[in-house]
Amino acid sequence: MHPDKQGGPAKQGLRRIGSALAFALLMVVLILWKIFVSAPNDFEKGKTVDVPKAATLQEVAVLLKNENIIRSRVFFTHYVVFFRGEKTVTAGKYYFGDSTSALGIASRLRRGDYRLPSIKITIPEGTSVEEIAALIKEKIPNINVADFIAFGKAEEGFLFPDTYFVTSITTAQELVGILRDNFDEKIKEISPDLENKTVSLEDIITMASIVEEEARLTETRKIVAGILWKRLKLGMPLQVDASFRYINGKTSAELTHDDLAIDSPYNTYKYAGLPPTPITNPGLDSIDAAINPIETDYFYFLTGHDGVMYYAETFDEHKLNKEKYL
Repeated sequence: MHPDKQGGPAKQGLRRIGSALAFALLMVVLILWKIFVSAPNDFEKGKTVDVPKAATLQEVAVLLKNENIIRSRVFFTHYVVFFRGEKTVTAGKYYFGDSTSALGIASRLRRGDYRLPSIKITIPEGTSVEEIAALIKEKIPNINVADFIAFGKAEEGFLFPDTYFVTSITTAQELVGILRDNFDEKIKEISPDLENKTVSLEDIITMASIVEEEARLTETRKIVAGILWKRLKLGMPLQVDASFRYINGKTSAELTHDDLAIDSPYNTYKYAGLPPTPITNPGLDSIDAAINPIETDYFYFLTGHDGVMYYAETFDEHKLNKEKYL
């Protein structure tokens, strides 16, 4: 008999048994995976789950099971403890955009992989706290607008206008802090220019907030800043229309004689000096203009209907400019 023929049927039988056992083992693994490891059928995509601080592993497992994030709390806890060598997970708010196995969930919670989606919000230069709040209401509806205004009012002028990426769980107070921190970083770029100034940073930002609203070009901003600083030094009222946006929301074209008589500390026609606080949140260009103004002989300025800035040394010249250009 040929050697290759010896034991042929027995080997074939063993192969069949081995294949059957492998298939059976595969089926057992797939069933166990389905029962314990795979994402639940009613896994809700786009859900955010808050894992509390100091929560035990068992409490977290119950939370995830109740939120239909995992199938088995027992498998989850055993996997974390025996295979990952951990007894705790990282607290915080986790975003589950897609269904994930218990293995993936455990790995994310161990590493603090929150995966919260970013929300883009752009704050233009010269936007007040209340105007920022209106943007927030549109872009980040989960933030409490009233809270943002309450926290932000104390930081008016110091909430830097920029593009930001925040998450759906960012709070009003956190957002105010983010904007203020960005201001503190940006101001470092021009901090050397502040060293020899006799006026405070608060006064500079208040002036910059006015300049932001009164002029649009770098040169005109510097000239306007020079005029306004000179008027302050001489004790003259600033008489800027921009502050009325802060008082009653009106533009220059909408102002009446009654508006000019409003008894408000922000009414720079009625009261000399700077307003009590900034009226907007200025950009770096206006801040730089307030720090480095251009000195001229002018005392008056206006923006004509053609968008051009016109200056005057005397009030009579200013009145002529108003007749010509407004």
